[in-house]
Amino acid sequence: MANYKKFFVLDVYRRIYLVREFELRAIEERRRGLIPGFIHSCVGEEATAVGACLALHQDDVITSTHRGHGHLLAKGGDPKYMMAELAARSSGYCKGRGGSLHIADFDLGILGANGIVGGGIPAAVGAALAFSLRKEKRVALSFFGDGATNQGSFHEAANMAGLWKLPVIFFCENNLYGEGTPQSKQAPLCDLAKRAESFCFPGVIVDGNDPLAVYEATREAVERARAGEGPTFIEGKTYRFRGHYEGDPQVYRIPGELEEWQARDPIPTFRQRLIEQWSIAEDEIKQVEDSVQQQLNEAVAYASSAPIPQEEEALEGVYADIHGGKVF
Repeated sequence: MANYKKFFVLDVYRRIYLVREFELRAIEERRRGLIPGFIHSCVGEEATAVGACLALHQDDVITSTHRGHGHLLAKGGDPKYMMAELAARSSGYCKGRGGSLHIADFDLGILGANGIVGGGIPAAVGAALAFSLRKEKRVALSFFGDGATNQGSFHEAANMAGLWKLPVIFFCENNLYGEGTPQSKQAPLCDLAKRAESFCFPGVIVDGNDPLAVYEATREAVERARAGEGPTFIEGKTYRFRGHYEGDPQVYRIPGELEEWQARDPIPTFRQRLIEQWSIAEDEIKQVEDSVQQQLNEAVAYASSAPIPQEEEALEGVYADIHGGKVF
């Protein structure tokens, strides 16, 4: 493991803590009535989002999933506009039209979250193809879950990416369940990274609860992609602590499994590493946490006071501007 500087590891902690606390705050605001509809939280999976996005440049792009709030925050999304989007307000990232499942911001390289399992994978490969044709040293990274590797969209996109050596990273957040179906009942193998072999590019397995291990694996994949060596499949072994969606009865969990994974919770685990490995004082960590809480208080206040979209605005943004302009 690299000899990381104090400012870097504190920033890593700030990011994973922000993702965790944003999700918990969003869940609470849904209960209070600010946020309508469903929420699929990524509580427990913060390290994969943060570690992977830290390895990307600002002009690199990502595609996300129905469990994508963490990816968007990790790529530089503003909690204020994200909370407003979840609350269906016109000052949100997509003016209240995207909601939890479809937030996008091309300026940040966020091509969009997607409610369709595996739906973002071909989009990332398409972006990578564009980068290759333009001879740009940019990379596309697609986040998806274990269930998406059974979809035709994954296999077709991976086949094309491997054939043309496109600068794309397939990042599988393997949380062991496709909705309520255990991985053992949906695939004939335990290590999904092995599927990369059939497309002739590397498959890497990483501890998805360790943000620095994820960062290192993604950084290596990014370097390969920029060098023209093609894709990498990264499988981050992780676990979601909450249900598939808020309100999920979770009857499918194996007894004791949740508690076993909570003992490896990436937030307190990395917090303890800050103290033991980098000799960072408790007070300094607490300052970071307090700053995040203040940021989230401001985000909720902003979303609560933001305007609700008007009926006459319903068709705005439905049609693209076909008269020019760089899309991403």
